[in-house]
Amino acid sequence: MAVPEVIPIAYEPHGRTEAIGRYADGQFLGSVTYAFPTGFHPDDGWEKHKRLYSALHLFDAAGRHRHSEIWCAGTWAEQQRSPRGPDSVLARARAHLATLLRALPRRTYTDIAVRPFQLTFDDVLFGLLTGEDEGEPWAELYPDHLGFGPPWDGLYDT
Repeated sequence: MAVPEVIPIAYEPHGRTEAIGRYADGQFLGSVTYAFPTGFHPDDGWEKHKRLYSALHLFDAAGRHRHSEIWCAGTWAEQQRSPRGPDSVLARARAHLATLLRALPRRTYTDIAVRPFQLTFDDVLFGLLTGEDEGEPWAELYPDHLGFGPPWDGLYDT
């Protein structure tokens, strides 16, 4: 079974796909996730290189990528210095994504189906990439590391 042209992603309230759905102009996929830049080496002091992003990817009704709004809220090191409260890195990232989502007209949270896409922002790979490993097709959302595969029902694996 090959990777489908349009990959379903199931809406999971209170899960890793809680910020997906449809809006007046198409579909959306939002997330708050940590990521390392391309070429990062663990001996480089990982705390200052692990960054927290809020990302909102917009697609047309057929699942073609249109635009992404990506913002870096800070680093793991910053989050550890101030782990709680409205000024924490995590709180800022969540608030930023919530603001972006509120701006989407006629937003509803539901399952989506999108085509593979990729872009690089701040030296970090974002997108829905596909491939085949030992004859098994796969799709993975980056940098979230959510994996999708047969039976292509929209459920993810981490």
